[in-house]
Amino acid sequence: MTTIKLQQSGREFSNPEEVKSFLENNEVIYEQWDTTKLPEALVENYQLSDEDKQTILDTYKEEIADISERRGYKASDVISLSSATPNIEQLLENFNREHHHTDDEVRLIVSGNGVFVIQGKDGEFFEVHLNPGDLISVPPNIRHYFTLADNRKVVAVRIFVDEAGWVPVYEETA
Repeated sequence: MTTIKLQQSGREFSNPEEVKSFLENNEVIYEQWDTTKLPEALVENYQLSDEDKQTILDTYKEEIADISERRGYKASDVISLSSATPNIEQLLENFNREHHHTDDEVRLIVSGNGVFVIQGKDGEFFEVHLNPGDLISVPPNIRHYFTLADNRKVVAVRIFVDEAGWVPVYEETA
């Protein structure tokens, strides 16, 4: 179950209708995809071969095609992060930097957990704690960053508007 945490007030909620409404009001797309269709050998597997990654993309081929048709996405890939990932600390440092993109940033959590921290329409940042099956799309030009949950493991499908992927625009700090 996805949980939203408002950073300023500390308020948390996980009621599915409230989560969907809150994200919708902030123009964030949120969907839940079926993770039971994932081959058992890939559930909670964080050391994926290229073949494993392709199997994940093939497993969600119809769903990826559907959202791509609706939103104009043209490419997708799979990323796996865990303690076994080379240079994990450097990658997380880059992900944790506040930025925006000129395209949607789309992620489907396949295994593990992730947290998007997003600036809401009211200027307050909120956390979206994602679990397997959660798909989120952060709109273009919205300040945000991504981090791992306490378990520090995630496998995610990333879906792109441009085949080159996202280009982060980092926020300058005064």
